[in-house]
Amino acid sequence: MLFLKRTTCLAMFFLPLFVNAQITDQYKGGSTKRTTNTKADAVLNFPALSKKIYKQGWIDFNKDGVKDIFEDPLQPIAARVRDLLQKMTLDEKANQLATVYGYGAVLKDRLPMPWWKDSIWKYGIANIDEQLTGLRTDTMFAYPYSDHTKAINIIQRWFIENTRLGIPVDFTTEGIRGLNHMKATYYPSQLAQACTFNYDLVHQIGRVTGREAKALGYTNVYSPILDVALDPRWGRIEETYGSDPFLVGSLGVANASGLQSQGIASTAKHFAVYGIPLAGSDGGVRTHPMIAPREMMAKLLEPFRMVIEQAGIMGVMVSYNDYDGTPIMASKYFLTDLLRKRFGFKGYTVSDSHAYEDLYEKYFVTDNMVDAAALTINAGLNVKTAFNSPTPFINAVKEAVSQGKN
Repeated sequence: MLFLKRTTCLAMFFLPLFVNAQITDQYKGGSTKRTTNTKADAVLNFPALSKKIYKQGWIDFNKDGVKDIFEDPLQPIAARVRDLLQKMTLDEKANQLATVYGYGAVLKDRLPMPWWKDSIWKYGIANIDEQLTGLRTDTMFAYPYSDHTKAINIIQRWFIENTRLGIPVDFTTEGIRGLNHMKATYYPSQLAQACTFNYDLVHQIGRVTGREAKALGYTNVYSPILDVALDPRWGRIEETYGSDPFLVGSLGVANASGLQSQGIASTAKHFAVYGIPLAGSDGGVRTHPMIAPREMMAKLLEPFRMVIEQAGIMGVMVSYNDYDGTPIMASKYFLTDLLRKRFGFKGYTVSDSHAYEDLYEKYFVTDNMVDAAALTINAGLNVKTAFNSPTPFINAVKEAVSQGKN
């Protein structure tokens, strides 16, 4: 079986399919002239709502007029995933393994443009990260909040209505101290939150962050950070809940359960063994070489076990460090045996930025992108993320399949 069968497109089923309810026919037109994606352009260039696929209680994602199993919300998720995978081409499966960062980072357009139908997006994409947050290039569509919600709906509609299977996009953003969005509610750092020892307060922070994310159209928030800070020289220590595994895990449960109470996926990070770089360095060295397996499990992995078992988090971000010489990104032991089989994780894994490229640029476990793609997917990664175009990775995945690297 091709290793791509490991992909489950979980985003398809936890996304709030709000498109039909919130977007109206005010976005009409069909100009093919390139524009600057102003708010007026949204009105001029986006086609009228395709009402034919929106049925009573379900959406005809593949536009064939039949309620397929994957389109039926009453069917078990496992059956829907199985049915959808059987219908997907290699191109569509490969695209569901990649992230594109939003406008101002990688994505060149604020809103869908006519040429998207001839681009790699015609096969879909797993998620779009930090789209129109107002914190990078400009504030257009970031505020007022209603403009952002409309913009996200427009993008979501494009993927539902203009790709063959209509698989929705997972809209992600950061949220460790409040939602990563212009004028959102910001809080003290996780370390400062931990100083309160107040689980209810941290739960409320997660709940408010999730509520704001939901209102703005996001579906997945990268929070909480579950790294246990054991070396005060480490430059990211203020992002953690501190050095006590039980406290880190308990506050992580509080934050994640608050987020997910609002219908938002919580993606915890960074799995695994990330918070103890040699001499506090966060550069070329990532993991202290003297950490023993028992200490690793009891101190560094315990918070992840707690949050997976008690909060049922829907996402885990895979770190770009190694353990005992093996990159976590390429470790079946960490991503499958520990995370899924031992801890019972049921969601999807997404890489930290550049973790895939590190396999052949830093660790040299391989010298090419194709083998790196095979290593990561076979180890248990579901979605690759980096501040660059996803196209090379997508092509590498397809080439790995063609070479039988399963």
